[in-house]
Amino acid sequence: MNAKPAFALLGAAMLAGCAITPEQYESTPVVISTAQGPVTCQLYTLEQVTWDRAIHRPDAMGVDTADTLCRNEGARILRDGTTGLVQEGNVLRETRPL
Repeated sequence: MNAKPAFALLGAAMLAGCAITPEQYESTPVVISTAQGPVTCQLYTLEQVTWDRAIHRPDAMGVDTADTLCRNEGARILRDGTTGLVQEGNVLRETRPL
């Protein structure tokens, strides 16, 4: 009996279960206030900002602008910690306007 196909299949199954996806690192969403209205940011881990993005934004605001605001907020949290954020329901809300 040839065990190579069985080992190959087992290895593929193990790797599929180990895939790293942003969803595994989601933190509590953060709502930041802007002149155009609130932007809800999904931050991924509080140790990097690569995946940080807006999950809700005002209609008048472009996606790139909202995503940049969220990456900037992620960088601020990375630098300063969660100072200035308060728990409000199932989100963290920025207590100072940008």
